[in-house]
Amino acid sequence: MKLRLALSFLGALLFASAVAAQPADDGEWRTAGKDPGLNRFSGLAQIHTGNAAQLKLAFHFPTNLDRGHEAAPIVADNTMIVVGPFPNLVYAFDVSKAPFTQKWAFDPKPDSSSQGVACCDVVNRGGAYADGRFFFNTLDNQTIALDAKTGKELWRTKLGEIKLGESMTGAPMVAKGKVFVGNAGGEFGVRGWITALDAATGRIAWRAYSTGPDKDVLIGPNFKPYYQSDQGKDLGIKTWPGEAWRIGGGTVWGFISYDPQLDLIYHGTANPGPWNPEQRPGDNKWTAGLFARRPDTGEAVWYYQTSPHDLHDYDGVNESILADLPIGGGTRKVLMRPDRNGYLYVIDRTSGQVISATPFVHTTTSTGVDLQTGALKYNPAKNPRAGETVRSICPASPGAKDWQPAAWSPRTQLLYIPHQNLCQDAVTSEASYIAGTPFVGLEAKMYPGPGGNRGVFTAWDPVKQRKAWEIQEKFPVWSGALVTAGDVTFYGTMDGWFKAIDARNGKLLWQYKTESGIIGQPVTFRGGDGQQYVAVLAGVGGWSGAIVSAGLDPRDATAALGFVGVMRDLPAATRKGGHLYVFSLQGGAQ
Repeated sequence: MKLRLALSFLGALLFASAVAAQPADDGEWRTAGKDPGLNRFSGLAQIHTGNAAQLKLAFHFPTNLDRGHEAAPIVADNTMIVVGPFPNLVYAFDVSKAPFTQKWAFDPKPDSSSQGVACCDVVNRGGAYADGRFFFNTLDNQTIALDAKTGKELWRTKLGEIKLGESMTGAPMVAKGKVFVGNAGGEFGVRGWITALDAATGRIAWRAYSTGPDKDVLIGPNFKPYYQSDQGKDLGIKTWPGEAWRIGGGTVWGFISYDPQLDLIYHGTANPGPWNPEQRPGDNKWTAGLFARRPDTGEAVWYYQTSPHDLHDYDGVNESILADLPIGGGTRKVLMRPDRNGYLYVIDRTSGQVISATPFVHTTTSTGVDLQTGALKYNPAKNPRAGETVRSICPASPGAKDWQPAAWSPRTQLLYIPHQNLCQDAVTSEASYIAGTPFVGLEAKMYPGPGGNRGVFTAWDPVKQRKAWEIQEKFPVWSGALVTAGDVTFYGTMDGWFKAIDARNGKLLWQYKTESGIIGQPVTFRGGDGQQYVAVLAGVGGWSGAIVSAGLDPRDATAALGFVGVMRDLPAATRKGGHLYVFSLQGGAQ
């Protein structure tokens, strides 16, 4: 008994030591991913598994906007800043004391015609704060810097053309005095790019394209991909038929991460265009993959293509979460990537070597990833074919997980993944390119995957390569995830429930019903009063919720690129309309 008590005491000491070793949290949330590695982990622990059930509404603000609200609220210097969907209104709130009050609002006045080139709702995924400035993108391809204290515009830079089908929906990332942004519009036959802007002036520092010659992709002598399939000269041209690379997609609308020790940024590239793969034979470099680049120059260091010749719109744009993991008897610098193709990748972020790639959903479109070659092993029976309906394509085009970001806890060593469980039937057709119009060539009809639930929230152990626990949801889990040092993880549902979960075992601790479905990214921060708060935007929409936010006809199963057919019951479960909610243990909302 004494030995057991001694071991228990020793274990408690080791756990306390590990917790104490974690750096103190500044209580802010300056970028969508919280930190450069996109961990979405907060060291705040005032709210924990023992008291999360006592959370109460502390602040509520209606945005008066009806389209999908996907942004993460940004908190710095006792100011919380929120960006809405088109027309991308920005609101700032004083959080130095309760009750919170509005400080300022900013209207960027984007071109209304940009709404016509937004494939999947007119969303915005948030901004970033650095050195007293707030940076965000508008749907009509402008990056804007505001004075975070006053809301005064400091600069704006136009980066793309609506008439070509380009738009911008992603959240900027700031590092080393630069603002990194990318375009959207792969469904309109645009050419994807990532651009770095000088944070002080808005001047373009560099731009790297996702297709075309090496000089445009910023591939030079220091480019060293790990796998042979990604090695060679001008593959951004040679792996495309003719001049198809000029309208080949590969947009960069996902989250960008940064490793300051390796001095590398990591970003994904989205689907090639059109969706019909028979029109673009070849691997279609450098789409549907992952780049590591030098932030100062944009020079490519390595690349890995997760879905060569992307057959099912799986993209490669999902976030890369940076962590150091105990693997193979040592510690490896890795990035974790829950990909749309259905695999949870653990990749050496110094070289691009795939350490493991494990399916985390039901998958019929491939049979695994060859770790020797890096190749995704497609199932030819599920390859799209012109004029023929191919059935039971799992995951469906939104993938195992779309844009909605996962969270990593260094305490539990688990990755918390919000995702969907969808399959589809698809038939392809010839797509004609006309600038600024849809360039797809595939008709999809989606339906629930095995079990009938359309959403899942999964806690995944990347070292053991297996799930620790999961929660099944009726609708796709289209919100981001948040995890804290209080061992609480948060996410929202499309029918409007905001939930606090025990990060260790998946037990529901608390939930709150919001006025609209949640597809936003929850964050937590310390207010000026010393209290820990949790904030989230509600406002159903996005690709998955367009049936509500855009008022689409539920009888058309192919609307919203096939998503309407599997979401016909969503309008009965929630309503459109944006709202900012903030919760704390003390509450206080009137």
